[in-house]
Amino acid sequence: MLAHLLARASIDSIVIESRTRAEIEATIRAGVLEQGTVDLMTEAGLGERLAREGQVHHGIRFRFNEGFHRIDLSALTGKSITIYAQHEVLKDLVKARLDAGGPIYFSAQTLSFHDLETDTPALRFLQHGKEAEIACDFIVGCDGASGAARHAIPVGALRVFERDYPFGWFGILVAAPPSAPELIYASHERGFALISTRSPEVQRMYFQCDPEESPDSWSEDRIWSELHGRVSGADFRLVEGKIFQKGVIRMRSFVAEPMHYGRLFLAGDAAHIVPPTGAKGLNLAIADAFLLSRALSTFYSAGRRDLLDSYSEMALARVWRAQHFSWWMTSMLHRFEGVSDFDRRRQHAELEMVAASPTMLAENYVGLPF
Repeated sequence: MLAHLLARASIDSIVIESRTRAEIEATIRAGVLEQGTVDLMTEAGLGERLAREGQVHHGIRFRFNEGFHRIDLSALTGKSITIYAQHEVLKDLVKARLDAGGPIYFSAQTLSFHDLETDTPALRFLQHGKEAEIACDFIVGCDGASGAARHAIPVGALRVFERDYPFGWFGILVAAPPSAPELIYASHERGFALISTRSPEVQRMYFQCDPEESPDSWSEDRIWSELHGRVSGADFRLVEGKIFQKGVIRMRSFVAEPMHYGRLFLAGDAAHIVPPTGAKGLNLAIADAFLLSRALSTFYSAGRRDLLDSYSEMALARVWRAQHFSWWMTSMLHRFEGVSDFDRRRQHAELEMVAASPTMLAENYVGLPF
């Protein structure tokens, strides 16, 4: 996304990608797009397939105390969310870049970073057995939590904030029609569950589990029994289908400050991770790309560094809002081991309060303005 936005401002960039194009486009990932993400893609000329295939949702549903409580996002905020998976976003971005002749080095392994505190930083990488070096004005690490960029910053130059949650999500992809017209967030005595969607033919469902759980130890019958126990009832029943993917996602929060060092900038999961409960990860990465594209455009067009110098502060303000929202959603909806009856009753009271006064949740869920 950053490379696409820079190209629209006539700024050259090179994308170094560790995977193949086929791997990128075949990896099915989450995809709740905030209104701002949808608007940015549309304005950037990437909205044709999104408008045709994206599923616009005007609300979400909470399920607790054996009942449904709908949050009308559009009525409360004038905005909506769109279900359009991350790998579909990547397909659109890769195609647009290659169609425009923008370089992408697929299957490339980053080897080292050099001269980050100078005006001419460099990056060495390995592709198809051959080493190469790129000299440039800036390097942006969009390479995820395990990528090389953040680890190239000297010890002591970053402050790291982390929280590990004592549970994970057992996720499945299932070939079936949607069980409901909107996402369902369920709080149950057995634990949290989320009924999401990917397309009219493929659905994504999760339930809270031990983070050490082995997916192979769960049969289809056992998975469906657990999901039905947490979500189904006299007024609702999940639509079953063939489960073709299953896995366990660990729940973690992470922030690295500041999001730059010299001429190296961090964006997306390289700088911050949120629990998936609030659907913020992809959207935070897009917001980072927008802020950096604006800052770099201003640098090249007007010779100003102020937006580059304030990038980290501006991005982190949004990141910490999203961290709070994701933590709050996670804490409100999940079952914590060892909690007292008081804590469970307090959770139920909080859910009732949100159902009665949902504006704050709705405003954060559809996304803060860029």
